[in-house]
Amino acid sequence: MKKKESVDHISTLLGLGTTIDGTLAFKDTIRLDGAVNGKIFSEKGTLIVGERAVLEAQISVGTAIVKGTVNGHIQAADRIEIYPPAKISGDIQAPIVSIETGVFFNGNCSMSKPEPPPVEKKTMDQKADEKKSG
Repeated sequence: MKKKESVDHISTLLGLGTTIDGTLAFKDTIRLDGAVNGKIFSEKGTLIVGERAVLEAQISVGTAIVKGTVNGHIQAADRIEIYPPAKISGDIQAPIVSIETGVFFNGNCSMSKPEPPPVEKKTMDQKADEKKSG
């Protein structure tokens, strides 16, 4: 099977030698070739993890295309594509998952659509406590 990236254009590129600690939120398409430690989030965007990228992150995106190293969970609303020489240590979850021969994957795979994160709702007790302290 021939490698294909079904991405029209990359709107953001974080090159080799770039390091990010914290939360990375984006829209459209982003390619990472550096290191990220933290969380990566995009409601509908596409994340491309380059061959030399090293991510220690919890990932929640629309589509994930992985060719580098990921230590952490990956959730994708649409699909996850994993190509060699990718190394993934963590669970993956998406309705469509493609893993090519030659990939290292250590974790669980769930082929279901990820649940949206719960919206924080304050209870009546929490609101009352805030009024007392505020």
